[in-house]
Order: sequence, then structure tokens, then C-alpha cells
Amino acid sequence: MASPHVSTEAPTRALGVEGIVVSRSAVRDGRVPVVVGVIDAGTLAQTYVIPRRDTRRKTGYQRDPSPARVNRLAKDLSSGRVDLPTAILLNMRDCGAEEVIDVRGGVTYFIPGGHDLHVVDGQHRVLALEKLVLADPERWSSFMLPFVCMLGADEREEMRQFYVVNSTAKSVRTDLALDLLKQRAESDPAVLSALIERGEDWKVRAQALVEGLVNTSVWRQRVQLPRDAKGQATLTSSSLAGSLKSLLATPYFGALQADAQLRILDVFWQGVRLVLPEAFDEPTKYALQKSVGAFVMHNVLISVLEYLRSKGGSVIDRESYVEALHEPLLELEGDTALGEPVKGADFWLTGAGGAAGSFSSSAGQRLLISRLKGMLPEIPIE
Repeated sequence: MASPHVSTEAPTRALGVEGIVVSRSAVRDGRVPVVVGVIDAGTLAQTYVIPRRDTRRKTGYQRDPSPARVNRLAKDLSSGRVDLPTAILLNMRDCGAEEVIDVRGGVTYFIPGGHDLHVVDGQHRVLALEKLVLADPERWSSFMLPFVCMLGADEREEMRQFYVVNSTAKSVRTDLALDLLKQRAESDPAVLSALIERGEDWKVRAQALVEGLVNTSVWRQRVQLPRDAKGQATLTSSSLAGSLKSLLATPYFGALQADAQLRILDVFWQGVRLVLPEAFDEPTKYALQKSVGAFVMHNVLISVLEYLRSKGGSVIDRESYVEALHEPLLELEGDTALGEPVKGADFWLTGAGGAAGSFSSSAGQRLLISRLKGMLPEIPIE
């Protein structure tokens, strides 16, 4: 296995005489000196302090770490699946730059000595590395991690920087994350292996199906892909992908090749459209092609496939789905916000005129799935 080091040139151990080669900068209009460099995991594991939040004493600011996140990162690092190219943010309290900075031959050295390094941002990375160093110090003590370290900032300044980093950072949108994950998994077998280990490979398979569905007659222009303008879209690609999770976990559908899965989904939705054409003529006015409808119908499809297969029906004929879903979809009834009963396509109307909105929660969706499944034709016993 290739070396896990971020850098091929390891600086001298920070606790040694020479110190770490760094660049100098500053924050807070130059009032707080900063050094930037790379530090080995062995040194970091010996000197780090995580200022955990104590609400009663009004000290610290870090939340408790997630053991699952630490363990996952340690495992991914150990297997060579990931590196740590982004810098952690540290601070050395009660310490002036002149105490830990030495310039020799035009090179700036950072010599922490016995000072604690307070972890302002990056505690999960630090804890994962400590776990690896303790398990295999010979391999992991020299792992290099980029760092930025403030010199002499107090806890209040640490809190300020922590707040800035964690409140202004923009997380990657789920739809973009799934798109990138699929691309990575297709080009790197190690990524797919890691997803399989975690039971998350369905995300890649679901994203592939979404990319196929957007070209079908029912879903064309209805799915908002990453960076697309909303236009006539009724749901995001991540919502549509998420609605496929349970279906992909079933023994029958999950075992099919992607092209067969896409064909089934296509004819299934064609069948639904034949039963409730109004909901597809003006899809923005109905919930059937929105998140709640996609999630409910894809979970109902699990039982529909069982029914069709039990009676020898075709799973790639839209008329099969019309026969199975005609009565359940037309007879499905609920109350509007005004207490008026509606059924059929009107059930799926958005706003005060329909009933689907009252089933938008997770519990409501489960209830609606159960009601529709209970209205399907009975599976014959041979």
C-alpha cells in the first residue's frame, strides 16, 4: 500500500530542536500572529487539547465528537481511501510568537515545545489520527497533516474563529454530492467498496436511475439536477434518488441490472399517468411528482411487483400497472384542510384543495403507503 502521507517531505518533529518549517501570517488586523505548515500526527497526538463546551461554567465551545465519524475516518485513512489535504485550525494560548518562532538562514521554524495546541477546528481528524497512532505508532506517527496555528489568542478569539468557520461554511448540496459520489464510484473501485461496507452503495445506484429517469416521458423537465434552474421541475434529483432507497433494497428489484430497473420504473410511472392523467397535465399543482408522491409510489411499487410476479403478469407492461393501481389510486380518499373529502387525482392536489399535504411527514408517508398497499389486489396463493 502506498504511504498515506500528505507530504513526501516530513519536517523535523515539532518536539525536537529544529522545529517545523512554517510560513507566517496574522489575523484580526495583524493582532494575532499565525503560522502555517504541516505537523506530524505523533506530535499532534501528544500536544492537542480539545476545549469542550461546558454550559454551566460557560467555558469551551467544541461539541462532543461523534465516535462513528472518528471510527469511519480512521478506517478510511488506514485503508488508503482518503487523505487529509485541508488544514486544521489550532491555537497556542498564553504564548507570544517570540517564544516559539525562530528564524535561521532565512527559514522560519515553529517550535511548540511543551505548549498545548488547542484544536479550534478539526477535532474529528485529530481524534482519528490519535486512534491510528495509538494502534500503530510506527506507521502513523509520521503522517503529515496541514495546520494553521494562531499564537497567543485567548479562548474568546478561539470561539470567534470556531463560530466563523462553522456558521459560514456552506455544505455541499445533497444532489451535487450524489452526482459527485456516483462519478467517483464509477472511476475508483475503492470508493464503491467503502460504500458497500457502509451499506450506502444504493446512493450510486439511485443516482444512476435518476439520470435515466430524467429522459423518460413522465419525468422529463420534472427533476432539478445540480446547478439547473428550477424551471418546471417539481422535485430535486436528491429527493428522487432518496425515494428509491427501499425499492433498491428489495431482493427482486435490487438484483436487476440498472437498465431493467429503469425500464420498470418508466412503465410503472406510465401506468400511474394513465390512471391519473390530470396530475401529470399540470404537475406543479399536484404532489404526485413531488417528494411525497415519489417516496410513496416507489414504496408501493415494492408490493405491486410482488403482486404482478405472483400472478405471472408482466413487470414491463404499463397496462399491468394500470390494472393493479386503478382502484387504489382512484379510490384513495382523504380530507382537505377544510375537512372536505377528496379522492382520485384531487387527493394529490397541493394546498388547501387536496389531502396529500397532511401526509408530508415521515409518519404520514408511512401511513399513506400502508393505505395504498392495503387497497392493492390480493396476492393469490398457489
